[in-house]
Amino acid sequence: MDQKLADDLAELPALLEIVRHAAEQVLTGIAERPVALPQDPVPAAPLPERGFGLRQALSEFQHRWEPNFSGSAGPRYLGFVTGGATPASIAGDWLTSTFDQNVMSGGDSTAIDLEQETVGWIGQLFGLTQHTGAFVSGATTSNLVGLAIAREWLGEQLGVSVATAGVGALGPVHVLSGSPHSSVTKSLSMLGIGRDRLQRIPTLPDREAVDVDQLAAALAALDGRPAIVVANAGTVNTVDFDDLRAIAALRERFPFWLHVDGAFGAFAALSPQHAHLVDGLAEADSVCVDLHKWLNVPYDAAVQFTRRRDLQARAFQNSGAAYLGAPTEEPEFGDLVPENSRRLRALPAWFTLSAYGRDGHREIVQRNISCAGRLGDQLAATGVIRLLAPVRLNVVCFTLADQPTTERVHALAEAIAASGKAFVTPTVYDGQPGLRAAVSNWRTTDSDIDRVCDAITAAARRLP
Repeated sequence: MDQKLADDLAELPALLEIVRHAAEQVLTGIAERPVALPQDPVPAAPLPERGFGLRQALSEFQHRWEPNFSGSAGPRYLGFVTGGATPASIAGDWLTSTFDQNVMSGGDSTAIDLEQETVGWIGQLFGLTQHTGAFVSGATTSNLVGLAIAREWLGEQLGVSVATAGVGALGPVHVLSGSPHSSVTKSLSMLGIGRDRLQRIPTLPDREAVDVDQLAAALAALDGRPAIVVANAGTVNTVDFDDLRAIAALRERFPFWLHVDGAFGAFAALSPQHAHLVDGLAEADSVCVDLHKWLNVPYDAAVQFTRRRDLQARAFQNSGAAYLGAPTEEPEFGDLVPENSRRLRALPAWFTLSAYGRDGHREIVQRNISCAGRLGDQLAATGVIRLLAPVRLNVVCFTLADQPTTERVHALAEAIAASGKAFVTPTVYDGQPGLRAAVSNWRTTDSDIDRVCDAITAAARRLP
């Protein structure tokens, strides 16, 4: 054994305690850590030939890299839709690496049973009790899997197997959506369907929600040809929701697969005041839910749900390798998702749900929603900021009240980040450049929101 490796093994308990202490310092100071600061690129160091050993490697990391890492796990990082990591999920993540299970198949571990239990728990949160699911890396892969199953369903309607004959056997594919996330078009590209096959359906006035009547007309124009409809349960700009119940009812008249992108908006189901927004979610054929957003587990973790596991297994069947053994009667996880080698992503989610339950995560969701409303009200009252849309859930979409040009709005974003007090991300909504603040971290409180508002307002008032 390499001597450095042998030395680390010999003092492993002490070294793990050093790492624990380093992590503790980061986590206890995260609320005051600069949220995000512009950084110059760090020059790459040469590959170590002999290595440093763990103790020195940690020191090198703390010296060269840690100071420039963002405070994305903290309460005032409001960019994209980024959760943090609850204490229980951090414990689960550490143990995930400790046990290092490959959750591809059974026979040597109950890890697959833990994943199945966790998927069932998550399904119960959203009323998806008639669906099956599996963990994947994030919303993009979850949408990819859902659309891959939809592609196989199209083949079933036309009497062909896409998994066997290829996507070309389908002929033209029709995918309809009102305000699809970029990961949907990316998935269509990866699946060979093509980005240009996405037909954008008009949305309701001043909304990102699809006009169901327009959707019905587009489906009618297909003259009975099966299609894929991608609906939204929470858009990224304004957290708008399609009328899922009304869309699902269209299947009585038209043949289509209903995929719902509920990456973070599905968590509205946990709030009694907002659960109506996801009414009809259980009618979907496939659903995307991202867990490193509002469940507040570490990157990366998401779940895909579907009603048609048989088609999912047809699309992702992992066959032909003798060393994997004969196919099982029930498909294993390696036959259901793109990866064969699979980290036990379910364990952090299992820990946080075990530790805090439905009630604990409901409190996080409701507090985040309240904080977003508070931020929206405060920004609207400043006189220098104008809201671009109502605050429907946990995202505040806003712009400058005066001269909201692309250059000035981007300058505002940079100034907010440079303050180290908050981080928000740019967008364009209804043709207007703006910024969006997504509140989805379990630590965020009203006092954090007040600091964020002060940082945004101060930066806006300093702009030339």
